[in-house]
Amino acid sequence: MPIVKVDVVREVPEMTTGESLQGVSPEQAGVILQRGGEELLLYKVHNWLTIRIETLEEQSSLLEHLKQEWRPLAVKSVARGQLIALKVHRQQLENALQMARQLDSIRFASHVYELAASPKTHIYLLDQLTVQFTTEFPLRTIDELARELGLIREKGLDGTERTYIFRVTKAAAENPIKLANRLMRNAQVLVAEPNVVVSTAPLYRPKDSLYSEQWHLQHQGGRGLASKSHIDAEKAWDITRGSRSVVIAVTDDAFDLNHPDLQGMGKLVAPSDLKHRDGLPMPSQAHENHGTAVAGLAVAEETGSGVVGVAPGCSFMPIQTTGYLDDESIEQLFEGAVSRGASVISCSWSPAAVYFPLSLRQRNAINRAATKGRNGKGCVVLFSAGNANRPLNGKVRELGWPKNALRGVTQWLGGFAMHPDVITVSASTSLNQKAVYSNWGKHVSVAAPSNNGPPSMALPDVGQVETGPLVNGSFAGLGMTTADRTGRTGYSRTSYTSSFGGTSSACPVVAGVVGLMLSANPDLDAGEVKQILQDTADKIEDKTPDPQLGLAYGSYDNRGHSLWFGYGKVNAYKAVKAAQDRHLAHRRLSKVIERTSAVTLTIPADRTAMQKAGITINQRGTLQDIQIYVEIRHGFLGDLSIAVMSPPGKSVLLQGRTLGRQTQLRKTYTFENTPALSLLMNAGIHGRWQLKILDHSETHQGQLLQWSLKLGI
Repeated sequence: MPIVKVDVVREVPEMTTGESLQGVSPEQAGVILQRGGEELLLYKVHNWLTIRIETLEEQSSLLEHLKQEWRPLAVKSVARGQLIALKVHRQQLENALQMARQLDSIRFASHVYELAASPKTHIYLLDQLTVQFTTEFPLRTIDELARELGLIREKGLDGTERTYIFRVTKAAAENPIKLANRLMRNAQVLVAEPNVVVSTAPLYRPKDSLYSEQWHLQHQGGRGLASKSHIDAEKAWDITRGSRSVVIAVTDDAFDLNHPDLQGMGKLVAPSDLKHRDGLPMPSQAHENHGTAVAGLAVAEETGSGVVGVAPGCSFMPIQTTGYLDDESIEQLFEGAVSRGASVISCSWSPAAVYFPLSLRQRNAINRAATKGRNGKGCVVLFSAGNANRPLNGKVRELGWPKNALRGVTQWLGGFAMHPDVITVSASTSLNQKAVYSNWGKHVSVAAPSNNGPPSMALPDVGQVETGPLVNGSFAGLGMTTADRTGRTGYSRTSYTSSFGGTSSACPVVAGVVGLMLSANPDLDAGEVKQILQDTADKIEDKTPDPQLGLAYGSYDNRGHSLWFGYGKVNAYKAVKAAQDRHLAHRRLSKVIERTSAVTLTIPADRTAMQKAGITINQRGTLQDIQIYVEIRHGFLGDLSIAVMSPPGKSVLLQGRTLGRQTQLRKTYTFENTPALSLLMNAGIHGRWQLKILDHSETHQGQLLQWSLKLGI
């Protein structure tokens, strides 16, 4: 992150004793989950609750009663039937919970939560707590404490000393999350964790009915599938499934906007028809099927049926092209996309020509979109490489074409795919090999999955022909499953096709990945997006000569580039993760202020005496970044709790009692390793900051040697 100015001073710490560290603050006690030595921020899900019914005999009749009383929108069993989860209207939730807690036949009722660090991961509470105590805490006292809190000690945890499992009874005044945080304030408690239920699927996986056929997104192997020939979409979706604020423009022949996978709240943005100029880019001719399939690969909505696109959460801007590539049509296309707010412009088409350099106006139209669009960050423009198995810029001695359409030494040039501001996409197969038809050359940026098949192209006065010499035999690799025109028109008689392909398929796959990247980091400019895609691509190799020209360009040069695959096959997860990491590392700051307190402060072995060290910030501003360095020497660091309190009075736990027998602490706490610090974001920095340290034991002493603040505003 850029540092404009750094001020450094050293200050004598302020010491205060006789105060008790409260651990998790009362206002956060219900949304901080104690888990594995960490404190995880939770959000309440505002339309789900869970209940645990006393006996199986009562379950059927009680559930029927609750259905009539609450009219839930959905009911499901959780944790092998231990819990029943019910979805209700948001305004019903608290009343439903209150009623459930008053019914004798319901043993336990709770909110449902989400992990802030893993959105959409539902956390279901069970009525159990696991608590580990210090060895000197008598069992009689443990049971007395349990009774006060409404807990019953059920059993010990085998293999772990002084650790017990407690049941939360109806007498408990707080839920297990709050109880755990309350217990962690007790000096005799080492660990207190609620028992929670999380789905066993660690990666997001859409429920759309044809998703299992969309091998290009994710697969576990099988017939016709090489290991990791997919784009690793599921891990990328754990970061983001796309934002409606990111608009992916797909430019193509026409789009079936009645298709259910191309609809959704806020999905459609500024459709335009450059061909008929009626604003509705719908198919009007039997052959206008291409655009629907292309759009499905990039942005198909997650509906629970059909297919899903790489970026289902992004918006979709359909632009019907004229079918001609004159200067004005290209200007209208790109200027229109920019003016209507496109973030990404995907172009799965090329001129019906062997040699097609761009005019100045065409070059300029693309350049302006890629540099002036998206409020100056640049629209990300993508083109498919083409399907003729020819160089984007080079000579080939042609022979064996149908009707001798081409003969002799021929210069090939694809002006759109060669534009320096464009991301050019070639095609790989489900076997991680070059698609036989895919064009190639030094201008290819990345490859993406598609089908396999014979090379072909459209030529004026000839139509669509296979390029020569003709390739005989089978083409190993699976087709692409995507949306198709609804009804009997289209590539199939259903609303979906499993045989789509060409670099026309590969291009929207990468466009979808770009949509995810910009959702994770909207500050990236177009050049940065291209660089990240290339830097994070998988280096697939194919050393087998292609069956048409006998060339073998599937290896990489010393720059890491392959003529067939560019810088490799796109990896959605790596690209999105890199975009997200850069967003955190490159927050734009106007100023960075650093203060250090280096006077030694004694930490007594006294759980009633909290120590405080203060640093005063005289500057004003709102917090955008924070780093807190703490250096402590102590006989047993696991005895300590460390918190920071900002001038507005917000306290954040930096370090729980998880350091065990360590004796030296030198650590910098940041947004990345201490997510709770995000609670201080956008708050004022002016005033007194305090580091608060409490020794929960009376055995070992220690010293705070130094602490410092680095605040970005």
